[in-house]
Amino acid sequence: MATSSATLTTMNPPSSSPSSSLKRKQLNGVSRMLALNSSTSTGVSANNSAAVDPSSADLDSYNMLPHGAPAGSAHNQWKVLIYDRTCRSIISPLLSVSDLRRKGVTLHLLIDSDREPIPDVPAVYFVEPTRANISIIAQDCALGLYKSAYLNFVTRLDRSLLEEFARLVVQSNSVSRVALVYDQYLDYVCLERNLFTLNKNNSYVLYNDSTTTEAQMEKAMLDVANGLLSVISTIGQLPVIRCARGGAPEMVARKLMRMISDRPMLFDRNKGRTGAAGASGAAHRRPLMVIMDRNADLITPVQHTSTYQALIDDVLRHRANRVEFEAKTEDPNGRVRMIPKRFDLDADEDPFYSRHKFNPFPEAIESNGAELQNVTAKTEEIRSKAIGGNERNHHGGASTIFGANESFPSGTSDLATAVDSLPALIERKRQLEVHTSILQAVMTEVASRDIPQFYELESALAMGAYRNDLAKAKRDVIELVGDSAKGNTADKIRLVVVYCLATTAPGSDVDEVLGNLSESLEGMGAEEKALSQGLSAIEYLKRLRSMNVISTMSDQLSAMDETSYAGVGSPASGDMLSTLMKSATNQATGLLAKATERVSSMLGKIHKHHVTCVVENLAHQKPGTEDDEYLYLDPRISSKGGEVNLAEIRQICRAPVGEIVAFVVGPGSYSEHANLNQTLPDVIYGATEICSAESFLQQLGSLR
Repeated sequence: MATSSATLTTMNPPSSSPSSSLKRKQLNGVSRMLALNSSTSTGVSANNSAAVDPSSADLDSYNMLPHGAPAGSAHNQWKVLIYDRTCRSIISPLLSVSDLRRKGVTLHLLIDSDREPIPDVPAVYFVEPTRANISIIAQDCALGLYKSAYLNFVTRLDRSLLEEFARLVVQSNSVSRVALVYDQYLDYVCLERNLFTLNKNNSYVLYNDSTTTEAQMEKAMLDVANGLLSVISTIGQLPVIRCARGGAPEMVARKLMRMISDRPMLFDRNKGRTGAAGASGAAHRRPLMVIMDRNADLITPVQHTSTYQALIDDVLRHRANRVEFEAKTEDPNGRVRMIPKRFDLDADEDPFYSRHKFNPFPEAIESNGAELQNVTAKTEEIRSKAIGGNERNHHGGASTIFGANESFPSGTSDLATAVDSLPALIERKRQLEVHTSILQAVMTEVASRDIPQFYELESALAMGAYRNDLAKAKRDVIELVGDSAKGNTADKIRLVVVYCLATTAPGSDVDEVLGNLSESLEGMGAEEKALSQGLSAIEYLKRLRSMNVISTMSDQLSAMDETSYAGVGSPASGDMLSTLMKSATNQATGLLAKATERVSSMLGKIHKHHVTCVVENLAHQKPGTEDDEYLYLDPRISSKGGEVNLAEIRQICRAPVGEIVAFVVGPGSYSEHANLNQTLPDVIYGATEICSAESFLQQLGSLR
């Protein structure tokens, strides 16, 4: 745009310490955007010699804003935020409505909604770079809806669209209203500190449907590469990229390499930010990005799970950190009613959830009961001290709540400190009571459906326990799917899917199991649509299996060290289990106390999933594993498209791995996220979409 009032800028990723999470870095980027992309995004005056780099701003929490000027001041002026649905989903996990208000955002509106003119405040646009969006923005400028327009595109704005936008604002003589145009490279949704999704729904169907055209597949892979480019940009360092040869992972990796090559300025970020020492330190530890295909492991997305967060996603309505369910309550007349409940979970700000999201469900039950008792006792103690202090002041006598030798002033000081801590304790108690409600809702489903039995059998199948006795595997599966008192339609279908994928059972055995499944579900009066969809999913997987398009878990176990898939149970863990379940039963109440013993088998049986094994092998550079097979692409190498000969790599001493990004092309799951972090803590995990087991089954069932 040929005007001095508008500039096109590409945002360089922020510099931050290695311990900074992906979510924090993305939040810093959004904060700068809401500060009108100024150098004073933390609220510190540009004239202040003590000004700090906004990328390293001190954040009280993930939902708190950097310390700085109050909203409405010269350095944090009031503004309107205009976004599309894609960008709204990006901001939602990062900033609450009150956070936006502290950032000076008075209104936040969808770009395609009816909006009234507010001509005395600037507007921050955060949208996808589409023709429809730039047309609306140009129209807003022509109508003078806002004082000025700060345009922020979630990813790169093509030159053709930029020129079209310039033509539109020139024609309407509204160029002066366009203040800045930025490519932000924030095209992913960060649900928690190291978990992200590209939010591309129904991705497995798109990638695997025979009716998908070449142009559709090309665009889909381009969208994935764009999302990963944003993640790399946020991290701020060029990673080594490893991916399986052929298929979607290689397509994405090659496109990503070309994008990085076309945007050298995007990663020229060490100069003037970290200094020579910081740049040198970063160079010695390279981030590792591992790109994998969902088809390499179709068991994990459908298998029953045992960890707290993954179970919430499996058995309750859970999307974008919000969980919904119905809780049973009894009124004074003894009538039972179902009350809808909804909670927004924050794994970064909620101490209990942060500690226990990856823990086995029984451990979460025990810890919730113990922590709730402890907090309740402390709260009551402080209240009793406060009452005792008031009585002492009223009667002018010495308080009995402090030691006999303690002076009155000291006692008063202790009492004030205790009372000051009461609000924090009450808030902690409230959070724990929220988790008590969620635990009860999860337990209701777990107990009523006998999920532990499905989990046990599926885990045994996945770990190869039936490898030498396929007849017993078939009998055990038929027995469980034939029991009308155990599991619902989806539970039984998921078990048969795992049986089909985890064993080398002949097609006739699979057909026999499928026949028993159909008979059992029809006898249970299963919903016709759910039954038809489930059977279609199994038929689709049978075809892939017969064509050797997907490998069974038995094949993978044969090719890998068997110990890597072994369970962690042992006699010692059995003793721990007995102690834990006895304690949990004593501490829990109501439904928890009655049903805790039914989930005891869900503890101590975690095995490494495929993604975990692959990432671990590549991170530790283990010979004879995927480290010898996966493509090695280095964006710092200009020749041969950045591909490095693996034989040459083995002859040199490679730099140690820094941050690790594990990405699945296709649907990901919370169970995969948990399994990966149980082995390699703080790995950044992402997928094209995050979906529940039943949602993934629906995608499988729609393929023919």
